[in-house]
Amino acid sequence: MAEDLIERLLSAAGTARDNAHAPYSGFRVGAALIDDLGRLHAGCNVENAAYPQGVCAEAGALSAMVLAGGRHVAALLVLADGPRPVTPCGGCRQKLREFADDALPVLAADSSGLRRRYTLGELLPESFGPEDLAMVKR
Repeated sequence: MAEDLIERLLSAAGTARDNAHAPYSGFRVGAALIDDLGRLHAGCNVENAAYPQGVCAEAGALSAMVLAGGRHVAALLVLADGPRPVTPCGGCRQKLREFADDALPVLAADSSGLRRRYTLGELLPESFGPEDLAMVKR
């Protein structure tokens, strides 16, 4: 992946993280993705006093992409400070699978920069996706 693309993703995810609403955990997350048209979309985590009602940064970025008419994720970067690289939660991995295949680059970064590279297939092996439903007769 080109270094300039990683820098664009880092910048957008950093701006998103700065706007995160994390008053309960203090764990601020920003995510940025590039769609198949080269457009950048970002999201931040938004916590809620009713804990399960929060929204992950990755889900926010996906929603922004869909709102803009995008339907395919070409790359994703998650930015958060933690003792190990932060990756999308299980639910967000499945949400990403709706708009990407196993080869999707998933980059984990923190304030110091890129920490690790994964693919969606590594994070969600043997996944269930839209093509599985396409085989069902209606």
